[in-house]
Amino acid sequence: MIIVTGAAGNVGRPLIEALTEAGQTVTAVGRRPVDGRPAGVGYRAADLADPQTLRPVLDGADALFLLVAGDDPHGILDAAKAGGVRRVVLLSTQGAGTRPESYRHPRAFEEAVTGSDLAWTVLRPGGFDSNAYAWAPGVREQRTVAAPFGDVGLPGIDPADIAEVAAAVLVGDGHAGRVYELTGPALMSPRQRAEAIGAALGEPVRFIEQTRDEARAQMLRFMPEPVVEGTLAILGVPTAAEQRISPDVQRVLGRAPRTFADWLGRHLAAFR
Repeated sequence: MIIVTGAAGNVGRPLIEALTEAGQTVTAVGRRPVDGRPAGVGYRAADLADPQTLRPVLDGADALFLLVAGDDPHGILDAAKAGGVRRVVLLSTQGAGTRPESYRHPRAFEEAVTGSDLAWTVLRPGGFDSNAYAWAPGVREQRTVAAPFGDVGLPGIDPADIAEVAAAVLVGDGHAGRVYELTGPALMSPRQRAEAIGAALGEPVRFIEQTRDEARAQMLRFMPEPVVEGTLAILGVPTAAEQRISPDVQRVLGRAPRTFADWLGRHLAAFR
């Protein structure tokens, strides 16, 4: 049995579908039920912030897909081992490798996982293509996109690709002890993404470049300050590592990663 935490999220949902299609027994875990999950996928309520709630959920599991959530990664891993888990796949973030001083939380989870005696794999995706959902209200209401650093390109990734890599790692061999950097196939700037949305809609979408301070104030509403500062640094002055197009999706899946246009084509209704 494979336990998927964060099962209602942008990665969790397609991961459950991929594992089910591969014939795996899957249990979706989260703080709320996962609507529309595939037939045969059970749901168990648990909170990663309270590892004790995981103990009955993990009993009899073979593998765990783990989000960075809560503040006790060692407690989560202890619960996993007590339940019989032998393999853990951690969804971390690129910043844990490139800017560990800003991304201390995911870095702490990585250190706990890689220091455990479980068969582990760490996934470090860059920015998600689905982050464009934040632009959807502005696109729907005014056909505008507002973002900082309009001409800085980064290789964002489709969450569906993250899910497919996670599924392959959870059920396949040869992935233990590896850290996979996951990116899309090309650099794209916010301005280019806005243009792509307009092209898909058949109407122009105007790009409004925010100042760093404007973007910072907006992000502080839902992100802790160190992560905001790290994110703004990546968006505005990315390192070579953060702009590198990784071959790891191709290596694991045997195909090129999806483009932003691929993601947009499946989710265009959110912007209409």
